[in-house]
Amino acid sequence: MALKPTIYKFRIALSDTNRDYYDSLTCTIALHPSETVSRMMARVMAFCLNASPELVFTKGLSTIEEPDLWLKALDGTLEQWIEVGEPAVDRVKKATRLAKEVHIYAFNSKSDVWWNQSKSKLAALNASIHRFNDTEIDALAQSVQRGMELSVMITGNSLFVDSSDSSHEITWETLQSHD
Repeated sequence: MALKPTIYKFRIALSDTNRDYYDSLTCTIALHPSETVSRMMARVMAFCLNASPELVFTKGLSTIEEPDLWLKALDGTLEQWIEVGEPAVDRVKKATRLAKEVHIYAFNSKSDVWWNQSKSKLAALNASIHRFNDTEIDALAQSVQRGMELSVMITGNSLFVDSSDSSHEITWETLQSHD
């Protein structure tokens, strides 16, 4: 019998001072049985960093042809392809052919190795690559509940994430920018 995903619901009060974007978001997210809570929270943070009314979570790990998040135009063309993790160079190359913008968000302790092995090949691609601090993502994951209200403020290279019982700062660095 196949394992079913675990459903998480977040209500997010978002204040993105970098983009002057402010919104109240409701997210229902399926945690795939093979996915860690840290990876799911990296997806949520990537969603906050790129939030817009048209940005949606895809089927993610259960559908290899889709990124974690995407933004489609009304005519169906892909405006943004957002991937969380350390994808193969060929996957990033494919994404750059399909979408106008590609963002990669690495988030775990092995991302340094992935970046050092891939950066010369990724440099030729029109993709922005970012790395979350893995220790901070893991700490955030430890405080996650299946239903939460979060306040997320983005300023500089920090996401300040507050819930009723915890506060976290998630920092990221941009490894490659193609905006």
